[in-house]
Formats: sequence, structure tokens, C-alpha cells
Amino acid sequence: MLEVATVSLDEILNQIKISCQIPSVIEGILTRKIISQTAQEIGIEVEPEELQQAADNLRLMNNLTSADATWSWLQKHSLSLDEFEELVYYTVISSKLAQYLFVDKVEPFFVEHQIDYAQVVMYEVVLDDFDLAIELFYALGEGEMSFHEIAHQYIQDTELRRKGGYRGILSRADLKPEISAAVFAATPPQVVKPILTSIGAHLILVEEVIEPQLDEMLRLKILSDLFSQWLKQQIEPISGFAATFMEN
Repeated sequence: MLEVATVSLDEILNQIKISCQIPSVIEGILTRKIISQTAQEIGIEVEPEELQQAADNLRLMNNLTSADATWSWLQKHSLSLDEFEELVYYTVISSKLAQYLFVDKVEPFFVEHQIDYAQVVMYEVVLDDFDLAIELFYALGEGEMSFHEIAHQYIQDTELRRKGGYRGILSRADLKPEISAAVFAATPPQVVKPILTSIGAHLILVEEVIEPQLDEMLRLKILSDLFSQWLKQQIEPISGFAATFMEN
């Protein structure tokens, strides 16, 4: 039986190194520094009620419904109460900085990139034989077979076969470029002419193309994307230097 051993800070650092996590750790440190410094320069202030709300949200996200559960979570992550408050503070200033920098840029960005946020509801059967895919495509057009029948006959994966080849609601980023170009140009409901990729011949039924709406969820996503892109631009010039300095 293994003896219980104390894990030292040096061992933790070594584990981070051999797990190849040093770059992500450095990026996290630099991100926190950039956010804190920029927020201070701008003069962003955090109100007590904002900290309380953020702390409540954090506890809710981690299912910390009691003081004992919260304390156990802190111990698990080796966090003191002060460090927990620091985590909450960082969450608040990150959100407020993102709002300050990009809240007015969300709508113009959406208008410019609206096409990227469209979604498609589709069914798909991937075949090894392109000629067979063409044959089935024309059989569908003539009404000789239904897409469900083709899916039931040719899909090997049990769960996907049971769903009739249903792939769900997908965005352009979820699809190969040659496939997204075809499905988003379709007039639903429409079976797209088979598309050949490295995976095989794709026979696709486009059930619906969902035009994007700038709702609250999409606003938050665009805001987060813009903020992340900005952070990446701030980090890139200094991340290599920081890694070299740490090694030395």
C-alpha cells in the first residue's frame, strides 16, 4: 500500500511542467495582470453588492448550497477566504472591463458578421461510395425512398441511426467549409447534392436555416469573443518573454 505523502510546491510545479501546462498557466497570470491593470487605469470600481452577487453566482455554479459545502470546496482547491474574495473580485472586474471596452461594438460586429451566426437544422448520412450517394440522391428526388429509410439502412452508428441521421442545430463553424457553403445556400426543406470530403460522401437533408437574432445570449457571446480576442492581442507580445524569463 502506498504511503500517504505530502505534496510540495516544487512537486506541483514539476507536475505542471511535465503536463505541458506552463504556457496556459503563464497566459492565465498575464491575463489577470492585464485585466487588473487596465481596469485600474480606466478607473473601474467594484461595489460591495456586485461582489456579493458574483459570490452568490459562483456558489450557485458550483452547487455550494451550504457553508460546509463552500468550505469543503475551498479546501479542495487550496483556497483561503481571501483568495476566494480575490477570485470573485477578478470575475467582477473582468465583466465590467469587457462591458466598458466592447458593449457599444457588439451590434456593429453582429451586423458585419451576421452570416457567421446563422444556424442549420440538418440530417446527414455519410457513405463510403460517392456513386451510391448520387444514386440515393436521385431516388429521394423521385420519391422512391425517404431520407429516414436511407438513414435507417446505411448509418452504422446505433444512436445516430435511431435519430434518422439528425445532427442537431449547427453553426457554420461546426461544419467543413464545403459542407457549410452548400447547406446554408439550400432552400429548406431540401436534400443537398452529395458532397465528397475526406470522410466520405455526405448526403444531407436541410430541414431549416435559422436566421440569427441578436438576443441577450448572443450579445454575451459576441461580447465575450471580442474581449477574448482583445486579451489575446495584449498577451501575444509579452507571453514569449514571460516564458523565457521563467525558465531562466
